[in-house]
Amino acid sequence: MAYDSVSGKLLCDSCGRQETIESMSSRNKSEGYGSNTQENASYGSEHSHQHFHEEEVKEYHCNNCGAVLLTDKDTTATTCSFCGAGIVISDRLSGSLAPAKVIPFNINKTQAQEAFRKWCKKGRLTPKGFMTADRIKSITGLYVPFWLYDVNGRGEADATCTRVKTYERGDYIYTDTSFYHVYRQVDLNYIKVPVDASEKMNDGMMDKLEPYHYKDLKDFQMPYLAGYLAEKYNYSDKDLFPRIKSRVSGYVSNYIRSTINGYSTTTYNHENINIKQRKADYVLFPVWMVCYDYKQSEHTFAMNGQTGKIVGKPPISMSKVAAWFAGVSGGTFLLLKIIALLSGGPLL
Repeated sequence: MAYDSVSGKLLCDSCGRQETIESMSSRNKSEGYGSNTQENASYGSEHSHQHFHEEEVKEYHCNNCGAVLLTDKDTTATTCSFCGAGIVISDRLSGSLAPAKVIPFNINKTQAQEAFRKWCKKGRLTPKGFMTADRIKSITGLYVPFWLYDVNGRGEADATCTRVKTYERGDYIYTDTSFYHVYRQVDLNYIKVPVDASEKMNDGMMDKLEPYHYKDLKDFQMPYLAGYLAEKYNYSDKDLFPRIKSRVSGYVSNYIRSTINGYSTTTYNHENINIKQRKADYVLFPVWMVCYDYKQSEHTFAMNGQTGKIVGKPPISMSKVAAWFAGVSGGTFLLLKIIALLSGGPLL
């Protein structure tokens, strides 16, 4: 059985049988199976994850590109979602670490392919051959590891601000400048700030796939991985906290600056921001990885498996760029001629 993103249930392609993951999990528990056994794990603690028996999941390394991937125990052969190389799975997962939460796929493979074709046709500067979207080499459903951080951000800043008034009196124009010393102190909490924990995934591409809607977060169960691949995280929450610290520092700084308004000028004399981690939860987010073959060159795109948002850099048609530039230049030239006519000046 494989997870069906349309019904949200496990589906057998042979007989059409459907089964809810929750009912199957509760039945396994009542029958004594260990597939959902948690060991010293609770969502909401400083670090949240679940432990599963090593028979349930398998870990393998791609000998071609080195990616570390996670799949269910019944998978024996597959292809690497990063490089497309054929893989025979033989190693069992060590450590028995599984995520605390997962956002299941909301878009199936057929829907993903159709959405990608429509996206390709919207490219104004992409080659016509690319816009047909008929060279999809592979499209792979992949659960990408993320850490969700809850952090506290405290910040303070002082600035020198001015208000300038200009008025006329007789034959003179007066400028009145008032100076103010402005101080701000804030204490802010940010929850579920995401950062991808995969070494192979492009950080910029993963950031652009946001936002994910957390209303679909579910307790992790192995059946959600059925029919998909899942990558094991390469970086711990401590390793990635500097990225989160930099990101949230920007949020705090922007918030402080948004509260100082109504002045003619603002000069910041001092700003101090302190970010502290409250907890970090290990989760899996759904991503469709699309490998597109165009003129003997591979282009990789990523699609948010929940919202359908697509990111990536398509090829650029130099002829279309030249035509666009000529159109812009011609339009600018025409505009300048109209302005010259209206103003009575000489034609350019």
